[in-house]
Amino acid sequence: MEMMRISIHRRLLCSVYKVVLRSYVNSCRAVLLPRFGGPEVLQVHSDVPVPDLKPNEVLVRSRAVSINPLDTRMRSGYGRSIFEPLLPIILGRDVSGEVAAIGASVRSLVVGQEVFGALHPTAIRGTYTDYAILPENEVTAKPSSLSHVEASAIPFAALTAWRALKSTARISEGQRILVVGGGGAVGFSAIQLAVAAGCHVATTCGRESVDRMLKAGAEQAVDYVAEDVELAIRGKFDVVLDTIGVPETERYGINFLKRGGHYMTLQGEAASLADNYGLAIGLPLAKGAELKKQIKYRYSHGIEYSWTYMRADFEGLIEIRKLCDAGRLKIPVDKTFPITQVKDAHVAKDKKIIPGKVVLELS
Repeated sequence: MEMMRISIHRRLLCSVYKVVLRSYVNSCRAVLLPRFGGPEVLQVHSDVPVPDLKPNEVLVRSRAVSINPLDTRMRSGYGRSIFEPLLPIILGRDVSGEVAAIGASVRSLVVGQEVFGALHPTAIRGTYTDYAILPENEVTAKPSSLSHVEASAIPFAALTAWRALKSTARISEGQRILVVGGGGAVGFSAIQLAVAAGCHVATTCGRESVDRMLKAGAEQAVDYVAEDVELAIRGKFDVVLDTIGVPETERYGINFLKRGGHYMTLQGEAASLADNYGLAIGLPLAKGAELKKQIKYRYSHGIEYSWTYMRADFEGLIEIRKLCDAGRLKIPVDKTFPITQVKDAHVAKDKKIIPGKVVLELS
């Protein structure tokens, strides 16, 4: 009975809070993308409408949002076949903040709770805003050991790596994993996830990242500029995750696999083909291109081939949070910018002035 009274009390408080919230949060500050182009097209607006919540949605008061490569690519026109008819849109996928309101069917979160999460790649209303809206299955309690800035750097990259390693390749203890491009956020997440699963990990990265890869648990980290990767890396692997996805890395990644192994690349062609030919033609072309490679490599090398993308995975997000709190998963943040300096932040990423993770802070 006591638990029932507490539950009813919480729901009443949430209902009251939502009524109060709607009385003053009808609009908020957000970064709009009115057209595709360089960083100069981004516009900070102070009166962007906040939509009513659907039953399964959570309103998050954003405290920090990270910049992902997908954000800068979308700003430049990647995915225009989907997004151009819907402009202006709000960029951003990662967020860390507090629950400001919940939809009627939300049960896993309460108002005031610190949370983090990531929107799926095709979301129109992103997280570069004071109040982000996410489905309940795309947000969970923030790791208590991390600040909002640190937490915001993790979900999208880690869930991308999780989908590849856990959902697609289904890695298991004792397997050998090669991560091509371990210096990026997805690659670094993949190394830590694989190590946590009891796998033996090798990676390629830039010279400046070698020590960080080894400290994260990689057994071998090869400087791809100074060394011949094909000579330096030893043995065969059960899984290759290629975060670079150029012809050279695909060639040697495939050749590093054991028969029965799995090659996955982040650089699938679905969006680019859809942009070039339209959704109706481009998506079937993309499926055909992937299927062609799957058949080719299955017969020539006896391996599985996949394009991999981030997808919402609530159980995965919870496991990622647990690994963060256990000190086994972290993505370093190189620099923060206030949200009002979002153009400068995108310039820094475009020009590779800051090679690592950049986070926008909201106050």
